[in-house]
Order: sequence, then C-alpha cells, then structure tokens
Amino acid sequence: MTAGLLLAGAVPRLLPSEPTDPAGLAGHTARYGPPPLVPGQRQRDALIAEVDRAGLTGRGGAGFPTARKLAAVAAGRAPVVVANGTEGEPASVKDRVLMACSPHLVLDGAVLAAEITGARRAVIVVHRDVRAVLDEAVAERARARLDRVRLEVRTAAEGFVAGQASAVVQWVQRGIPAPTATPPRLAQRGLRGAPTLVQNVETLAHLALIARYGSAWFRSAGTPAEPGSMLVTVLGAVRRPAVLEVEIGMPVGEVLELAGGASAPPQALLLGGYFGTWVDAAEAVGLPFSSAGLADLGAGPGAGLIAALPAGACGLAETARVVRYLAGESAGQCGPCRFGLPAIAGEVERLADGRGADPGLLQRWLGQVDGRGGCAHPGGVTGLVRSALRTFGAELGRHAAGRCSGPAGVLPVPSAGVPPAPPGGGR
Repeated sequence: MTAGLLLAGAVPRLLPSEPTDPAGLAGHTARYGPPPLVPGQRQRDALIAEVDRAGLTGRGGAGFPTARKLAAVAAGRAPVVVANGTEGEPASVKDRVLMACSPHLVLDGAVLAAEITGARRAVIVVHRDVRAVLDEAVAERARARLDRVRLEVRTAAEGFVAGQASAVVQWVQRGIPAPTATPPRLAQRGLRGAPTLVQNVETLAHLALIARYGSAWFRSAGTPAEPGSMLVTVLGAVRRPAVLEVEIGMPVGEVLELAGGASAPPQALLLGGYFGTWVDAAEAVGLPFSSAGLADLGAGPGAGLIAALPAGACGLAETARVVRYLAGESAGQCGPCRFGLPAIAGEVERLADGRGADPGLLQRWLGQVDGRGGCAHPGGVTGLVRSALRTFGAELGRHAAGRCSGPAGVLPVPSAGVPPAPPGGGR
C-alpha cells in the first residue's frame, strides 16, 4: 500500500508526496512549523470557533462536527482525550499510513485537543502495526519537553467493533473492547467517569493543521458544504492499491485513476467500508466522493474506502463472506447481534450458494434487526446486505439456477483468530 499527497498548494496537508520513513520531530517542525500554544480560556474558545468555521467533521466514519465535540467535553470537569487509531476495518489502512508517515501531526492534534478541553492526559490507542512508531514519537517529544499534556500510547484491541468509540474507552479502562449503549454520552461520562473526547487520529491531524493555518486555508480544498481533504483507502480491481489524500468532492472515477485506474472492468464499488454501500460502478464513477454527492445512491464516504469489484467476481459471494465475518465480530451483548446477524449471514450464504434461500424472509429479518441493539453494528450489517440485494439483483436468478458470475475473494476477510493483512501488501 502506498501513500500520496494529491493536493497542490504551498501548504502541505496530511501526507508526504512520496512514502517515507516516519518523520522525526525536527523534520516535522521544519515542514509544518511549531505547534500553536493554547495558553488560556480565550485562546481555547477562539480555537473552537476557528474549527467550527473550518467545518471539520470526524474522519472515522460518523462525520460528527469536531467543534461541537470539543465544546461539549470542554464544558466538563477533568476531561480526558482518547485518540482513536484502532482501525478495526479489515479493508482500511488509512489511519496506519497516516501514523506511519506523520506520527507527530497526530500527536500535535491530540495535545491540542487536550489543551482546548482542559485535559491533562491524552491516550493514543493505535493499531499494533504502528505502536513502535508512536512510542518513539512520544519519547522524542518527551526528550524535547515539548508537551504539557501527558501522552500515553496503548495498543488497540483487534476486531471490527473494537474501533467503536465506547468500545475504545472500555478497552482502555477494562481491557474489554465492548461497545456500551447511550446515554450517557462519552462527552459527559466516559473513561473512569470523566468527560471523554474520542476522536479519530485523522481528525486530530486535521485539527493540528487548522490551528496552524486557519479555517480559510482548510476550506480552500473540498466543497463549501464538506470542506477539506480526506484519506481514502482504494483497493480491489485497481492497478495500484493505495492510501490517497484527496479533496472531498473529487469524482469517484478520478480517485480510481489516481490509484492507477481499473485493472479490470469494474461492475460495482463498495463505498465507505464494510458498513458502507454497494453501488453500480457506472452510476458512481462520475459522482463526487462526498456525502452530498453520493446521497442519491444511498451511499457516502464513510470511513474513507473505495473497493472496486471486477466484472469477473461475484458480488453476492463477496457479500456473504463479509457478512459472515461481521456476524462473528459483534460484541455478543444483545439479541440482534447474537441471533439476528448469524441468521442473516446464513441466509445470504444460501443466496450465494443457490441453496433455496428465501429473499422475502431475508428482507423481514433485515427489518427486524435494523436499528436495534446496543450499538451501530446490526444496522451497519443490514445496510450492507440491502445494498448488495439492490446492486446484485441480477445474480439472484443465476444463483437460484446453480450458476455464478465468478469467484469471491476481492475484499480482505480475516479468518477466525487471524488478524488481517493490509490490503495491497503495504504497511
């Protein structure tokens, strides 16, 4: 997996133009300048207002306004900041690439978030692949006596639900990556009962740049409604699977071209990740990669992922593999996950295998599971299945007749107990 900076301009953004070793503190400071100081309440309020003007939203998938989260946590007593670099999505490596290339930018953002909210502690929860990089970056900052905030690095739990915000808090606190239901919200009571800001590491890196360069600079990329850049993992039937930094709103087809273009004619695209949406490739390639641009297809950028499915692969079989994996990745805390998702996975497998599945029964089960449960896991799975039934509807008859358009295996799906390898074989 390679990384590339795709935005022209005098001010660099998240990634270097070419893959590099992790930037040391001196090189980081030479590139971006020193981190800004937030010495008092007036500066804290001003920075929250600047983030609000920038329009920064979370890059972990939910897209919640960052300024609102900062303000909510800042209103509490003795808050804590948690930087979420878990990246439990098997197909995504964008957070790992960011932390491997620009660890100090992520740490700048975590420290700034702590100073804005009044926290004295920031916990950086990172994928095991980049733990050593972050440990060295924190040690380098400590030697330079750079930060007034205590930084702690923790290795993230493995598993799909481990990246959900409340699951990250439970992992840090109890060693169990299980999501919790709301209320109360984490901004009110999170890690050890303290108001807690859980923010994706890419979001924090953007925060560090907005604090340096301002909202107008941030909004010079993207669209008026969805400003800025974002990291996108591109995989599947492309010539150069990669993590790319693109302006929000760049046409989907142009993003694919930046990954070398299609290696085989694509029949469908999975947009947003495993809680995302299958769409017809021909309908999507001309649309902006943004929430507004993809809304008519019922899709969105989600966690920043585009997977191209070639015409020779079977979308139903691909979906069956992913749904069976997701059914096994729940926290098992409620009925929809414990019983509903395995039943749905079995019915999707029967559809893919041509074993006399009942599409009407599957639709009823999807309705019974969707929107229920203690977290977003059931709804994410049902949304993926519904999009597959729409996009691969022509396959249903073929499979019922014992025919299939091709094999599965494009999307990375870990075996039980085996952590996933990064797609494309990169870092």
